[in-house]
Amino acid sequence: MTSPGTVGGGGRPRLFLALRLPDGTADALARWQRAHLGRGRVVPRDNLHVTLAFLGARPAGELPGIAGELRAAAVAAERPVLRVERYRETRSAGMLVLEDDRGRAGALAADVQERLERLGVYRREARPWLPHVTVVRYRERPRLGPPLPDLGEVSPSEAAVYHSVLRPTGAQYEVVESVALGG
Repeated sequence: MTSPGTVGGGGRPRLFLALRLPDGTADALARWQRAHLGRGRVVPRDNLHVTLAFLGARPAGELPGIAGELRAAAVAAERPVLRVERYRETRSAGMLVLEDDRGRAGALAADVQERLERLGVYRREARPWLPHVTVVRYRERPRLGPPLPDLGEVSPSEAAVYHSVLRPTGAQYEVVESVALGG
């Protein structure tokens, strides 16, 4: 676990909250990406996650409150069980859409988003939350149709506050604080 102070005192880090994928799942996805996603910019293994809420640039002084709300939501959360449902492309990204068995990931996302709204640091998107892992980014939609990876059931045990650092080669995600689900 790292301290929220590591992102700098007076800056405006780009933040998001997400479920961390188990190492075995991230490894399997990285192998699948190498085998089936030759076009576009593959999302690095260490950047694979399931976003709960994207906050964007926030004052660094808000980090302790944001992390506190994630901790509170995580204590009450049951570990989700996710399965790959389908591959989907948007204008700029390819993703694996996940089935959320028993709605546990959705319940955690809703709880986190509500807490962040009350804190005044987040506003929900108009579209419903969609559990997914972004696996590739591109400038032009490649219209891929890769076979789905056989990951079985994926059950993340942690959620984290991430700092998204923009680099010429793409974003690099740094875990600011990680918390166990279910206390």
